[in-house]
Amino acid sequence: MIITCSSCSSVRTAVLAMLAACAVTAISGCHAIDFYDQSLTEPVPAPMEPPREKSLMSLPTYRLAPPDVVRVEMLKLIPLPPYRAEIYDVLQIQVAGTLLDQPIDDFYLVEGEGTVNLGPAYGKLRVAGMTIEEAQRAITEHLMQVLRQPEVTVQLARASGTQPVTGEYLVAPDGTINLRQYGSVHVAGKTVAEVKEALKKHLAQFFDSPDVSVEVTAFNSKVYYVVTQGAGLGDNIVRVPITGKETVLDAIGNVGGLSQLSSKTIWIARPAPGGFGCEQILPIDFDAITRGASAGTNYQIMPGDRVFIAEDGMWAVNNFLAKAISPLQRLLGVSALGTSTVRSMQTLGRASSHRTY
Repeated sequence: MIITCSSCSSVRTAVLAMLAACAVTAISGCHAIDFYDQSLTEPVPAPMEPPREKSLMSLPTYRLAPPDVVRVEMLKLIPLPPYRAEIYDVLQIQVAGTLLDQPIDDFYLVEGEGTVNLGPAYGKLRVAGMTIEEAQRAITEHLMQVLRQPEVTVQLARASGTQPVTGEYLVAPDGTINLRQYGSVHVAGKTVAEVKEALKKHLAQFFDSPDVSVEVTAFNSKVYYVVTQGAGLGDNIVRVPITGKETVLDAIGNVGGLSQLSSKTIWIARPAPGGFGCEQILPIDFDAITRGASAGTNYQIMPGDRVFIAEDGMWAVNNFLAKAISPLQRLLGVSALGTSTVRSMQTLGRASSHRTY
């Protein structure tokens, strides 16, 4: 027996019409903007030709910006003269004309009492608070009590009060690096060579002819983005630091390839120079890059690029229908559960009545 219902037929007709419309939309492709303009594939003047896999270009000289990390190594750490010896400094003392069995040619610590111990035959003398020249004269006068004509040379080997400069420094949001007790130096917008000169000029306030080396250890400020449409489930954006010669294939590989929700419709959206509002869209032929090893659309990634991976139309329709039908399914499920509960209670009541009689 077949039971027909006019309301059921109307619902069935509406659902079939919606499915047919969605199928037509999926087949024809649903895009807010058609980026696959044929004119974009036509030859362009050589100066405007974007670099590709077989014609990669070097990026401009790197300029520091937050939150890059730089390593500074102090190659020469000599305090500004006149430096006065302090406790726990190390002095290099060399003396000619000493006793044969007790030479003086070593590094000597300025002890807690401010003295240096030159050995059993020569004793101690106080040098704390003296300049290097004053310490040299004092040691000469002290040794003349034992030696005839001592020739003394004194050099500062290590200054205990001088904090080390060597280390890694994060470029702060204000564009400076903090050298602790030596203050801050603005480095944002400067090249490595310019940062080196700025540091030497700044540290000259504390050291005699300072010399430093600078290198970037973390290139964090220059990045590109890989945007993956989520077919109605939310887009995914991955921020990837740029190292200099990434291509589209590298960018897709860095995010683990295409997801099951993705199509092979891919393009690069490149920010326009000078703040112009025009779009720079570079369509990507994914099959040609991967299957055919073609370099034609395997463009070089530039800082600020957005590699956009469009969603698969069928998955988008499927997820849309799931969202649309889910509330109705829940409502029908609650209704069915209520009806089943009422029937169970009625059946339980009749059974109880039969047992009573």
